[in-house]
Amino acid sequence: MSPRTQVLRLVRKAASLPFPYSAPTTPGGVEPLPPKRKVGADYDTRWARRYPARLARFALLEGVMRPGVAALGAPERDGIDRLSGLTDGPVIFAANHHSHLDTPVVLTSLPEPWRHKVFVGAAADYFFRNRITGAISALAIGAIPIERSTVTRRSADQAAGLIDRGWSMLIFPEGGRSPDGWGQRFRGGAAYLAGRCDVPVVPLHILGTDKILRKGKRLPTPANVRLTFGTPLRPEAGESTARFAERIERAVAELADEATTDWWQARQRAAQGATPSLTGPDAPAWRRAWALGDRSRKRRRDQRRWPKL
Repeated sequence: MSPRTQVLRLVRKAASLPFPYSAPTTPGGVEPLPPKRKVGADYDTRWARRYPARLARFALLEGVMRPGVAALGAPERDGIDRLSGLTDGPVIFAANHHSHLDTPVVLTSLPEPWRHKVFVGAAADYFFRNRITGAISALAIGAIPIERSTVTRRSADQAAGLIDRGWSMLIFPEGGRSPDGWGQRFRGGAAYLAGRCDVPVVPLHILGTDKILRKGKRLPTPANVRLTFGTPLRPEAGESTARFAERIERAVAELADEATTDWWQARQRAAQGATPSLTGPDAPAWRRAWALGDRSRKRRRDQRRWPKL
């Protein structure tokens, strides 16, 4: 009898033995537990925090993402001096979201010590819908799965555990890319984690990535990008998660106003409570599109020409 045959017989014999020598069976009349999923919110990303994965992500960030972002948008970065009062500990970066390019733009713009010890809260149903997309997301951007509809216990525990171990977080509180160019209401994930882990939230505004690669577009088009860092925020005593989330959204809206006008005008409007909303006018779709202005290729080409005097 060959060794292979002997091994197969031993395996079959072991499988026929009762528990604990083999897997337990479900008693009759009892509904078996559903099999544990290994995708979506249940995807295990712990391997992406190990040294080999971090080394590969460093190479991707510095060798691929940085040149790519520079070629497509050459981001202008403002407000980095506002982070000078922070310690080397973890923070939560909360940004508006218009494009898949937002994540590379932010990751390549973060100053040290946060740039190479940050993870991204990514939509579980999109970036982790199967093992291939999950592995790519976890390796390339250090993503962990986050449920869009609500902050589940599993998602919150995973994010909080990483923050407690010194990792910073990049999250897009809108829950997804803008469908029409205007922002969406911020959800409470960033506010909840800031209160739970006692870490500051740094508001971020990203301008111009929707012109490069907006939702529904397949091929990128170079355009100007501007990234503005805001003053770090912390939840106030007795402040609810919903109220803090509104304050984070308002801070990002003020940064948007600053990026499209100037710091002085934006501060004046903020003091008067007249900062334009990220979500745009409450009007029909045609009116909202008109308020955004002409984004056609011809318009962008004309803007790059010398002005007619």
